[in-house]
Parts: sequence; structure tokens; C-alpha cells
Amino acid sequence: MAENGDKSVNPDGLAQAAAIAAKDGPAPVHLWNPPYCGEMDLTICADGTWLHEGTPIGRPAMVRLFASILKREGDRFYLVSPVEKIGIRVEDAPFLVTDADIAQDVITFVTNMGERVTAGPDHAIIIRGTAEVPRPYVHVRGGLEALIDRKTFYRLAAAADPGPDGRAAVRSGRQSFALEP
Repeated sequence: MAENGDKSVNPDGLAQAAAIAAKDGPAPVHLWNPPYCGEMDLTICADGTWLHEGTPIGRPAMVRLFASILKREGDRFYLVSPVEKIGIRVEDAPFLVTDADIAQDVITFVTNMGERVTAGPDHAIIIRGTAEVPRPYVHVRGGLEALIDRKTFYRLAAAADPGPDGRAAVRSGRQSFALEP
């Protein structure tokens, strides 16, 4: 898989961490601070495709397992287990919002990993980019964000009202989220 000097990646450690996550959702990666073991040729593309050595990972269950042990530290992304940390590449956001339930004051997003996230204080909607080309995201967990796909963003825009600052905004979790940068 990957090497850094004499250290090689132990796939059993990642498999054990993934097994923990498979039982109860994402693993408690925020509690793990293992040593760095090198890089893996794994890329999460901007469109949500996961590539290993340039080839799409064809097993959705494998992608979900990897996603469950994903950790962000600063601008870097890692797959982690209690005993090792392996660097990977993320082109934009590691997840993609593919749908949303938009109610009066509650917005619940669904990611390409099947996670459900309700916008609010712990799951902010963030708009980057420009007014002409907005890049909408929602915080999922532990500094990991999901890019909100175009159709879902259009649905949010259709549900928007003028916010406190006059910009188009939606409400969820007792908070207002502007849909313009």
C-alpha cells in the first residue's frame, strides 16, 4: 500500500478500525493520535469518486468503511486506526450531499456515504466561492465537510428567504445560513 522509510502500512490496523466503524457509524477518530506511517495512493475526487492507484473503488461498502475512519488535521486528510495514520489526497471535500429534507426550520442533508446531517450549530452551511459561482458545503463531523450538489443547492435557494443581512438565507437548528458568499 504505502511506505515511509522502513515503515509499511498495516492493512490489519485499518481493517480493525473499519470494523469498529461498521458496528456503530464513524469510528472515534478524534480520540486516536497514532504515528504517521506514510502515504497511500488514494484520492477522493471533487465529484465524490474514490480512486485507489488511479482506479475507482468499485465496492461502495469499502468506500463507506474508509470514510468512517477518515480524519482531518489542518489541511491534511488521513485514514486512521488506533495504531497508524496514513495520508490520502482530497481534491475538494471528502463527501458530497446528494439530497436533503427541507422543512420549515429544519434541513437534514444526506451524503453520498448515507450519513444524515441536520444543519445547525454543529453542522453549519458554509458558502465559499463567489456570488456568480457559489461553492456550498455543510460541516459533517470533525472538520470534514460535504459539498452540496447543484440540485440540492437549487432546492435550498428555492426555500430561502431574506436573512438578517438581506442576503438569501435558510433556517435550521435555530440558525440562519446565508446562501451567498
